[in-house]
Amino acid sequence: MCEKQTLIALTGPTAVGKTALSLALAKELNGEIISADSMQVYRGMDIGTAKIRTEEMQGIPHHLIDILEPEENFDAMQFQQRATNAIADIQARGKVPILVGGTGFYLQTVLYDVPFSEESRDEAVHAALAARRAREGIAALYAELTRVDPEAAAQIHPNNEKRVLRALEYYLSSGDKISLHNAAARERRSPYRLFYFVLNMDRASLYRRIDARVEAMFEAGLVDEVRTLALRGVPRTATSMQGIGYHELFPYLDGEAELSVCKEQVKTDTRHFAKRQITWFRRERDARWFMREDYASEEAILEDMLRRVRDRREDTE
Repeated sequence: MCEKQTLIALTGPTAVGKTALSLALAKELNGEIISADSMQVYRGMDIGTAKIRTEEMQGIPHHLIDILEPEENFDAMQFQQRATNAIADIQARGKVPILVGGTGFYLQTVLYDVPFSEESRDEAVHAALAARRAREGIAALYAELTRVDPEAAAQIHPNNEKRVLRALEYYLSSGDKISLHNAAARERRSPYRLFYFVLNMDRASLYRRIDARVEAMFEAGLVDEVRTLALRGVPRTATSMQGIGYHELFPYLDGEAELSVCKEQVKTDTRHFAKRQITWFRRERDARWFMREDYASEEAILEDMLRRVRDRREDTE
C-alpha cells in the first residue's frame, strides 16, 4: 500500500487571519500555498476578494490565483481538478501543499476526493429552472429551496444564484436533498495524510474585524474596482459578480442607492457568510479548531499546528 502524502488545509471564516498564518506554516514546512477561494481565481478582482499581493507572498509560491477572467465560469469540479493537479505537482517536488481558504465545499471536494457525476444532469430540469429564474426571480427559487431542503438553503446566500439553482436541480432531478449528499461526502476518508486546521475567534471580535476589513476595502478603491468590471462588460449574472463586495454595489452604480447603504450591506452579507462558514466547518469530522482566544500569540498558534504535524509525521515514520 502506498504511503499517504501529507496535505494541510488551513481554513476558517473570512477575515479571521488565515493569510499570515499560512505564510508562516509554508516557511516552516517547506510548503506551497493553494488558494481555496472561489473568487480569488479571477483577475482584476483584488480588493473585494482580499487577494494577497505578490509583494506580500514572501517568496512562497501561490497556486489558483489570477487564473481566469471574470467572464469565465468556475465551479467546484474545476477547482477539484486544478487543486488536485497542483497538490500532485507540489508533492512531486518534495514540498508540502497547503490549501488555504474559506470555501468549504471546494475544500471538501479535494480533501475527500468527492466524486462528481456530470452525466447525471437532467437537462430538462436544468432548462426549466433557468426559465423559472428568468420569469420568477431567484428569490422565489430560494424560497422553494428553503421548503424542500432547509439545511441546504441555510448554507447558501439567497443571491448566490448558481448554488441555489444547483441545489434545486439536484433535488428535482434525483428526489434527494443535496444537503444529504454533502453529509455523505463528510463521511468519506481522505486519500491524504490530512491536517485539517480551522482558525476561529469569538464572534464579536470576528465581526469587528469584518467591519474593519470592509472599511479598508472601500478606502482602497473597491467601488472603482467594481465599476471597472462593469464598464468592461462583465455580465452581472457571471459567477464572479455573485461574490460579496461586488453584487451589493450594483444599486449604487445604477444610482438607485446611497454608497453608505451598499457598504452596510457588504458588512451584513460578510457577517452572514462568516456564520455559514463556521456552521459548515463544525460539521467536518477531521477539523481541528484553533480559537485565537486560547493562545497568547500568533506564534503560539503556529507552534501548536506545527507540533501536531510533526508528531503525526513521526508516528508514521
